[in-house]
Amino acid sequence: MKLRGKFQGGGNLIRVGALVPMTSPGWVEAGEHLLAGLELGVRWINDRRGPHDAPVELVVRDTAGDPVRAVKIVNELAAAGVTALAGEYHSVVASAVAERAAKLTLPFLCSSAVLDNLTEMPTSTVARIAPAQSRSWRVYADYLLQAGHRRIAVARQPSIYWEAGTEILRTHLALHGAELVLVDLSSLSLDGLCKSLIADGATALLILAGYPEPAVSIVKAVRHCSELEDLRIGAPAGQPEFAEWKALLGQDGMEIPFLSYLPSKLSPLGQEVGDALRAQLGCPPSFVAFEGFDTMLALISALQRREAHDPELWADVDIEGTRGKITFTKVPGTSVWQWAWPPIAVAERTRNKDGKHQVLLST
Repeated sequence: MKLRGKFQGGGNLIRVGALVPMTSPGWVEAGEHLLAGLELGVRWINDRRGPHDAPVELVVRDTAGDPVRAVKIVNELAAAGVTALAGEYHSVVASAVAERAAKLTLPFLCSSAVLDNLTEMPTSTVARIAPAQSRSWRVYADYLLQAGHRRIAVARQPSIYWEAGTEILRTHLALHGAELVLVDLSSLSLDGLCKSLIADGATALLILAGYPEPAVSIVKAVRHCSELEDLRIGAPAGQPEFAEWKALLGQDGMEIPFLSYLPSKLSPLGQEVGDALRAQLGCPPSFVAFEGFDTMLALISALQRREAHDPELWADVDIEGTRGKITFTKVPGTSVWQWAWPPIAVAERTRNKDGKHQVLLST
């Protein structure tokens, strides 16, 4: 693939600050996949640039899943003169980054966070590759309805992200006569959780809680409770996508539907990138790795068409990414420029020795 046009700045270096969770309490495996995609995207672009095109360099920083630390990193990168920011997986961290980047008028293309309003006020500086949570979690609610669930329990920890997801599910399910029941993890032991689920009679349990703990322990407790053997477990945030989930849970972690942002079939570009990511990571790439690659293509495409501080920076992006054609628009109800829309699927790992993914519902 050859990007059209020339990079802004002629032969000057384009330095992009890459924000990823690389250490705990951030989700390290997600950070590894995101960084692999970002790095491959940079190599891809630099390998295809012309003699007068500006090379791209990543300046990688570890957010550790901490929004306060992430804001400090944004300030440091801005002072160091980076052209733009990219990445981040955790929604709360990405929101803090987006707020600060907007105030500094520093372009930020968010790779994986899905909170509808990454910033309190609309901004022309920030854009997003991942879908808005209100769209993707409604797809998950549709899967639950199609599977026949009308009473769904949610085991939730306090978090803006989990709370937003709960309300999206509750509202959409209620429109179709289904009910969402909240289970407070802060007041229940694992044994108490199982007893509560038995008494409640819900047919599905959604885990909206920290990973690996308490999510892994909840799955084990429910799977090994004979009275809950027919209870369908779900993890909409996507934890079962990653190899660590399989390693920690084995067969207990199979057949747990999650949201994935991969198409049912990758394009030739997607297949080529997927092969390269697999070689780089040593395992099948998650949708997060593809989000990282697409982020770099879209960000550099924007910068080669307009100056970084142009309020219409994202308006002219029109490229083929790994998962479809990427353009940005202002979507009602969201505060940033948005790719509308990447593919959204509900998938699960199958109960076989490979634990491969199968798609249950896709858009």
